[in-house]
Amino acid sequence: MQYADRILMLPGGGGPVEVGEPAFVMATSPVAPPVVELGRLAGWSPLPLSIRDARRAAGPLRDALVGSVPPNPERRATTSAASVSGLHAAYGPVVALRDVTIDVRHGEVLAVMGRNGAGKSTLLSHLVGLRAPQAGKVLVADQEPARLSPKDAIRLIGMVPQDPGLLLSADSVGAECRANDHDSHLEPGTTAATLERMVPGVDPAAHPRDLSEGQRLGLALAVVLAASPPVVVLDEPTRGLDYQAKDRLVALLEELAADGHAVVLATHDVEVVARVADRVVVLAAGEVVADGPAREVVTHSPVFAPQVAKVLAPGTWLTVPEVGHALAAVAS
Repeated sequence: MQYADRILMLPGGGGPVEVGEPAFVMATSPVAPPVVELGRLAGWSPLPLSIRDARRAAGPLRDALVGSVPPNPERRATTSAASVSGLHAAYGPVVALRDVTIDVRHGEVLAVMGRNGAGKSTLLSHLVGLRAPQAGKVLVADQEPARLSPKDAIRLIGMVPQDPGLLLSADSVGAECRANDHDSHLEPGTTAATLERMVPGVDPAAHPRDLSEGQRLGLALAVVLAASPPVVVLDEPTRGLDYQAKDRLVALLEELAADGHAVVLATHDVEVVARVADRVVVLAAGEVVADGPAREVVTHSPVFAPQVAKVLAPGTWLTVPEVGHALAAVAS
């Protein structure tokens, strides 16, 4: 936004188009990044549009938060759902993973982060059994997924790839749901009910390729989740999603973890990680360079810190709602 001269906002629903300087339009826009939402909460004027401008205005806000502690709820995680130990993987002479050891627990959302080429997708491929370890071991429910038949593997672990459309092959949403019920030996209507819960109102007669990005992701998730696998893996699920679709995805991941599923999320989306992840693993050049509680890992990283953390550093705040609740507590 700090590089835009003007913003043209389309409110939808037949409402009038709004055009103006970024700070003016962002003051009321229903679509806004965290740095703008933080500025609105704090009442900053002019509204900052960059991390640098927000930090300049944030002194009084940081002072107001002195003595307040960001929430640190108890971990939901319980027993181990999957484990990776000493995993080594290579594509010819190119080493993708080196001695990677990770434990994934029931009831947690584990975010796997790293730059492009760090080994995130390769790790997920081993978790779901698409690749067999060259060295080391991968276990899901004490079984090696690469040795299982596809039918047995998807009962233990389900994956939504970067392109959700790869999971969809029928000519309509309804046919896709019915085929998945049949193939997964589910009660008729199970997949359709799962889809309706995640993305309400999708036309059963619509072709999957004609759906929006959020709807297509919802359909792919419904196909994977209808069988309720204990471990759910998602590779860059927020690509192309708007803020509302991300909100629904975050709510879904929270619900899955609360129900005892283990959720593994490979992503570059630091704001979604700040909102939903319990734990973060950072990969670099195929090695684990950080593994710990999400708040500790992301606030100490200049690359993976969310906007609120960058503005309010050295505080460890992650989201605007956290800051809002703290200010309300101070005021009361």
